[in-house]
Amino acid sequence: METQLSMNASELLDKVRKKYLESREFNGLHLHGEMIIPEVIKASTELLEAGLVEIVSGQDFLNIHIRPWPSRRTVQAQIDELMELDSNDYGVCLYPTELAMKHVPLPERFENAPFLTAMARGKATLQPAFFSADVLETYRNDARYRFGMSDFGINLGISDEAYEDEEEPEKDKVSLLHLGFAYDFRKAKEQDSKSQVIRRVVAFYGDLDNLTPEHQLRWASYQVPAEGVEPHPVWYGSQMGHWPDGIGPFGRLSKELSYLNELFERVWEQSLFSTTELPDDLGWTLRSDQREWDHFIHLLDKVLSENLRHSAFDAAGVPRGDDTSQHPFGTIRRLQELMTMNHVTQEQAEWAVKPLKAVRSARQKPAHALQKNVTDRTLVRKQMDLLRDVNEVLINIRQWLSSHPKNKDWDEQWPDAKDYFL
Repeated sequence: METQLSMNASELLDKVRKKYLESREFNGLHLHGEMIIPEVIKASTELLEAGLVEIVSGQDFLNIHIRPWPSRRTVQAQIDELMELDSNDYGVCLYPTELAMKHVPLPERFENAPFLTAMARGKATLQPAFFSADVLETYRNDARYRFGMSDFGINLGISDEAYEDEEEPEKDKVSLLHLGFAYDFRKAKEQDSKSQVIRRVVAFYGDLDNLTPEHQLRWASYQVPAEGVEPHPVWYGSQMGHWPDGIGPFGRLSKELSYLNELFERVWEQSLFSTTELPDDLGWTLRSDQREWDHFIHLLDKVLSENLRHSAFDAAGVPRGDDTSQHPFGTIRRLQELMTMNHVTQEQAEWAVKPLKAVRSARQKPAHALQKNVTDRTLVRKQMDLLRDVNEVLINIRQWLSSHPKNKDWDEQWPDAKDYFL
């Protein structure tokens, strides 16, 4: 294809490639001012038609000096914009495509750095790459890294202490601040709890190329095909500057605990829960196995039944037991008693505590038996369903508490927030 280019187009392509490879951030060649002449426009058009360059202008992205993604405009639309350029305009940037960079010799610094090489070969800065979720385990379990997980994304990075420690290898001093979760629903069936939902991790090529070569090679070994995988819409929207339209299940859990504490205090002047902050490592499972599930259940029970305060039930006048019980009531039973003492039917109260009991029971099983660590490919869906059930009953308990006369002027924050189950 390139042998058929005119001399002007061939020379322009060389300039585009040179600028792209020599710039630290893989910048494009800026066409503006005195460069806006018929010969350059004609050569640029020829390269566009050959699929060897793309243009980025203000129509594509706020900062034209990075290419966010492969052009979403037709070749003709890009050519039309070139034809309308004026030397007084800010101009556009030309970027080489993957086709143009396919066989170009690369400098030595690209060796053993697969994502740096991918960028050099024409990947775009905000083009996503996908990985199996267990790529995160090393960072989550390594005390040298600060690891933060939300419903929709992850931030990880070397701690200040480790970064400043001269004995720590330079190769491990890395950070990734814009990681997200992504999902593959191709094997999922809406009403089938045993069908698979596959959780992935998504990162931008423009972030991955800043990792050290050793960590680039590690991430590359976990990379999976992009086919059928979609970034979480809230995470992706936030990366594009959009405010979220809802919250995820862990965010909802924390919010409902706070609501319940607030409402309970207004009536009985006691906090129902000891804390409304979730443990740092309570989050999505990174591997579909029994050990990950048991850890999740252990932490979830700690923020539910173990987090309920007996002194709060004492203040509300809930008995600690009855004549038929050989042991004192646990916190879940006392919560059920609180509801039946205050205009909730026995059937409704039993429904409300059922998911909490399920968590408590699941926690007790591994505590009293040796369990083999086995793979469970339905675990992503299992975790999603359990969190949905827990949050549903917490919302219902909150709505019941908000009906108390002392709470009549209480209003929910962000009542129209969408609930994301993943």
